[in-house]
Amino acid sequence: MLKRFLLTFLLLVLIPLSVTAAWSIASGWPDNWRTADWSSSRLAPDPGIDKQAIIHVYAARAGRWKGIFSVHSWIAFKPENAERFTRLEVTGWGLPVRKNGFPEDGLWYGNTPEIILEIKGEKAAQLIPRIRAAVDRYPYNQYGSYRVWPGPNSNTFVAWIGREVPELGLEMPPNAIGKDYLGDGVVFTIMPSGSGWQLSLWGVMGIGIAWQEGLEIHLLGATIGLDFDDLGIKLPGIGTLSLNTAEASS
Repeated sequence: MLKRFLLTFLLLVLIPLSVTAAWSIASGWPDNWRTADWSSSRLAPDPGIDKQAIIHVYAARAGRWKGIFSVHSWIAFKPENAERFTRLEVTGWGLPVRKNGFPEDGLWYGNTPEIILEIKGEKAAQLIPRIRAAVDRYPYNQYGSYRVWPGPNSNTFVAWIGREVPELGLEMPPNAIGKDYLGDGVVFTIMPSGSGWQLSLWGVMGIGIAWQEGLEIHLLGATIGLDFDDLGIKLPGIGTLSLNTAEASS
């Protein structure tokens, strides 16, 4: 049984992380944050043209070596007729919750983000005040409360908003390390999408099952699982390998 466990661990954890490590090293990364590209990715619409209320959640490969393991996520929104987006995220310097530190759709350490959630129109207008209220309630917004692993970090913050406003239907990327940190101790609560439940032990081990996320096993912050909705497998570092995505691109 021990040999089988070690083999499974090798196949599902070490090999995917080795792949992302090789890819990250081959791609290269900035020497430091000063030399990184933080410019707009041009994913967000121009508020002067698109007047409706909009909510976006972004995720991009984390900076430097952390990108081997995880993405960095943030939320941006604008009410109807607003002149600009408000970007909110957690960073590892200063007061954790940071407002408008970068363009709403900016590159993260030179890595292009993707929009993992988009809501527009009346539903967005109704949810934006609730997002603001959830941000104000975030329990880890004190100097020194940020932790890269197992959390609370940037992904803990975005997942917190999802749980506080389940109507968002937010499905976090499986390689968003910190999304399952629920505090020290044993915690049972809803998944970020609000479509299922999860159990966490100090943010280090746990399990979750939900209609959107599927079945997830959380081990040392990494996620292994099956995504029934997207017909995919979830692997550490890599994220979701989805049959739906493969069919769409073929």
